Amino acid sequence: MDTGNSAHKGPTAVKTVFIVEDDEAIGTLLVQVIEQETSYQAVLAPDGFQALKMLRTVKPDVLILDYGLPDMNGLEFYDTIHAVKSLKHLPVLIISAETARIQKEVKARHLPQLQKPFELTILLEAIERLFSRP
Repeated sequence: MDTGNSAHKGPTAVKTVFIVEDDEAIGTLLVQVIEQETSYQAVLAPDGFQALKMLRTVKPDVLILDYGLPDMNGLEFYDTIHAVKSLKHLPVLIISAETARIQKEVKARHLPQLQKPFELTILLEAIERLFSRP
């Protein structure tokens, strides 16, 4: 797993998918699938506070964010980074088993969302859509 320092190195730079997921098995699987099935590198953080620390050095191109994080939920994390000018336009995908309960909050932020469990092909398609956003 790379540390993800790809931001704006030029057209051939490897793009980074930054995953914030507290379930180690799910996070590891997502990293493996992304790195095996795409040309992107994947970086994993186990919680929101660790992710905030990592964002000092990791420059992601896309963020996959679990809602059910232990220290701050995924939307609280999103709101925190969304307030940072350099991260404000970072494409984000929310993943959660609780989609019905959080749907209103997610829609208010205009964020795409996947309900756990999901097919890995659906996740990869969602990531591609995030990368193709203007």
